[in-house]
Amino acid sequence: MGRSERAKGAAFEREIAGYLSERLGRVVKRKLEQARDGGDDIQVGKFRMECKRRKRLGFYAWMDQALKACETGDIPIVIARGDGHDAVALIFLDDLTPMLAGELFDRKTPGGEPQ
Repeated sequence: MGRSERAKGAAFEREIAGYLSERLGRVVKRKLEQARDGGDDIQVGKFRMECKRRKRLGFYAWMDQALKACETGDIPIVIARGDGHDAVALIFLDDLTPMLAGELFDRKTPGGEPQ
């Protein structure tokens, strides 16, 4: 991967970390060591996120189809599985964020503070 691709990926990771920090009301940082260790890019509670920024992502047509089937208040989700892989769920970040917030603020540590 070239320098410009790495810079594009790092900028997207910072964008997502900033988005989550703003909406969750807590600092979310990207993992700087992940590039070296091959781990996830961002972690929020038990949610581990891999951030990918590409020119073309083929699943948007699937999300558009799911979105067209939704009525007000519905949440579109695409379930996909490649041969030899586990199924994955694709969901819009704006729909995922309340789930992340619920995970963070519904569970309390022994001292009563959010994790």
